[in-house]
Amino acid sequence: MAARLSITLLLVFLAPTASAQTLPPTFQARVISITDGDTLTVLHNRSMIRIRLYGIDCPERGQPFHSRAAQRTAALAYGQTVTIRAESRDRYGRLVAWIVLPGGRSLNETLVAEGLAWHFRRYAPRNRRLADLEQSARQARRGLWQDRNPIPPWEWRRHSRRPAGRQ
Repeated sequence: MAARLSITLLLVFLAPTASAQTLPPTFQARVISITDGDTLTVLHNRSMIRIRLYGIDCPERGQPFHSRAAQRTAALAYGQTVTIRAESRDRYGRLVAWIVLPGGRSLNETLVAEGLAWHFRRYAPRNRRLADLEQSARQARRGLWQDRNPIPPWEWRRHSRRPAGRQ
């Protein structure tokens, strides 16, 4: 684990980022780090690319199931060569994309199906597949749907950004 961390840190300092680089709409890259359940970094043509998973939102740090979502993303994707299908860029410059795992499974869909992410309707309102997978996970009470009243991450973020003393 320490060797992996050292290699990742070395790559962070040596590899340029691909924020200004033009990328093809679909490409392959190796996953080199996991930030949390819905954000990871890949290495493509010696450039690091931060990716935000399209159409989903995993629990934030401090929320139930945050660690499980990040661990599951790592278990499925870390060190793997994946296919990235770009959708857009977000306001932080991250590539917003679908991640297709070796074998053809969608990481985005898998996390929703396992109850480790919400379908992020605000950014993927017409994605019927993600909506159906979330509904199925809810009904089966998988993952975060075991909680009585799970708080969506977008509400958690809004609440945590309020100045102290304001309700």
